[in-house]
Amino acid sequence: MLTRRDFLARAAVVAAAATGRPGRAAAPGLPVVVASENGLASAVRAVEMMKEGADPLDAAVAGVNLPENDPDDMSVGYGGIPDEDGVVQLDAAVMHGPTGRAGAVAALEGVANPSKVAKLVMETTDHILLVGEGARRFADAHGFKRENLLTEKARKVWLYWRQNLSARDKWLEPDPGALDPEVKDFIRKYGSDFFRDPRSQGTVHLSALDARGNLAACTSTSGLFFKMPGRVGDSPIVGAGLYVDNEVGSAGATGRGEACILAAGAHTAVELMRLGKGPRQACLEVLQRVARSTKEKRLLDRNGRPAFSLKLYALSKRGEWGSASLWSHPGGKPARFAVFDAHGARLADCAALFDGAPAV
Repeated sequence: MLTRRDFLARAAVVAAAATGRPGRAAAPGLPVVVASENGLASAVRAVEMMKEGADPLDAAVAGVNLPENDPDDMSVGYGGIPDEDGVVQLDAAVMHGPTGRAGAVAALEGVANPSKVAKLVMETTDHILLVGEGARRFADAHGFKRENLLTEKARKVWLYWRQNLSARDKWLEPDPGALDPEVKDFIRKYGSDFFRDPRSQGTVHLSALDARGNLAACTSTSGLFFKMPGRVGDSPIVGAGLYVDNEVGSAGATGRGEACILAAGAHTAVELMRLGKGPRQACLEVLQRVARSTKEKRLLDRNGRPAFSLKLYALSKRGEWGSASLWSHPGGKPARFAVFDAHGARLADCAALFDGAPAV
């Protein structure tokens, strides 16, 4: 397992910026990875392993384990933001192109690496998805220790959210001038508006293509911040949060899971690639469908466009890659993703369906 220092060092070495143009590996036979923005170091780990001959799914899971184990990534694994009761519940899924098999877990408690448990569901059972207490018992059977995944920082952030939830409950709002430094750090990263409307945050996705042309994918998340206990988004749903067809390509998603489930986001992206669309165009067309089908007023901005974020990532059998976001600057920051191809590892700008951010 990489140390925190190793994780940061690798990310710093490979953090060169790139454009959002559709990509393709410069030479055939090289491993290629596309991932969410928080998966830059994950992409490096996955490519290193595939160059050494690792199966693409083993490489994808090992890459995803990095943010899962990183307490500073509060959208996944250890240190993830809890549900409304202060409990960290994790979701993950894997899919293996050569065998066409998949595995997933949802609402799993006490295991920092749900991606590893999802892979074991695929490898050792006749099932695809285990949830809640059943997933926990399955993890127990395979020797996973029961861990407290709620870090002090995540607990303080949850408590701050709880204290500000309603003016009519019995919690007293904290003094803004005496906030804990870790809460201030969280607000600097996500913005104060986040606590009023924490709709779409987090998740790590990684799609991998090895030198033999085999594909695999992994998606992992702690889910919507402060979600209702038991809520499950798209991440562990095969066909929504990820999908792999070894003859076509791989795709995955981060952002508002409910919207991605309704659009069967990852599966639709792969099917569009099967019909000849490039990865970036396939992602954009999925987002167009999401925008057209989002009709509830509470989910729209004042201009009638989706008031949430959603990103799609896609990787073709030929090594072409692309990503698209509903918004070019969700949360006020550029929408980006990670890629590792023959030109090395870097962050790239997502194509965007709409400029800017939702008009609140």
